[in-house]
Amino acid sequence: MSAFFTQKQGELVPAPHARGPWSSDMLHGRLLGGLAARAIETRYAQPGLHFARLTVDLFRSSPMMPVTVETSMIRSGRRILVADAIISTEQGVIGRAGAVLLRQGEQPGGEQTFVTPAWDSPPPDAPPPVDGRVAWSPPFDLWRVTEWGEPGPGRVWVRETHPLVDEEPLTPFVRAALAADFASPLSNAGVEGLQFINADYTLTLARLPADELIGVETTGHLSADGVATGQVTMHDTTGPFGFCVVTALANPVAIGGRRS
Repeated sequence: MSAFFTQKQGELVPAPHARGPWSSDMLHGRLLGGLAARAIETRYAQPGLHFARLTVDLFRSSPMMPVTVETSMIRSGRRILVADAIISTEQGVIGRAGAVLLRQGEQPGGEQTFVTPAWDSPPPDAPPPVDGRVAWSPPFDLWRVTEWGEPGPGRVWVRETHPLVDEEPLTPFVRAALAADFASPLSNAGVEGLQFINADYTLTLARLPADELIGVETTGHLSADGVATGQVTMHDTTGPFGFCVVTALANPVAIGGRRS
């Protein structure tokens, strides 16, 4: 499978399948989070430091044009490292990200008063079905455990099928960053379709995903006056490994559900 971006003279040039569902000339926001995670990991990953948080601000949509990612160190201490990334095109800054890396150590003894349980959705055992009802076909494997617009918590399994940049293998951290963008459509979906578009997402990780399959499960939604916040739990085939929270704004174009 061809990569979403090709690196040329310091720029990341998008392939046609890098477009998102909102417009045929708009980069998919999840890829920008993936690029930020890749850039920060490439420059600042160290043995014993764990990527515990990634916040991605998506405050401007971008046409299908070359992207640059610049990183900077904010804090490097004995037990914490904080780094930022700025994502730009020739039109200006389109997003930013901040990552927190924490020093791994001995796990405390005793039991927690509450631990997020594993979900009861087994991993898929067949290729994902093709949905001919929607105009945008996702350039990744998607298994819907629940249907769009179905009352109750939304659940999906996702698996990347394309490299992000050139032929580079996807790391577990980048896989998690890409899958985390699914927090918005799952937590903000309504019976009339997806009528919120997210402005950011914050991924928190107790550990990295252990395999290519990542499950995303809605665990919260609140909205009022056109502003929403949503929450999901991130799973792999061994159990939950993190959470993702998004903020979103009401959007008049519904995707999925009854208006698709």
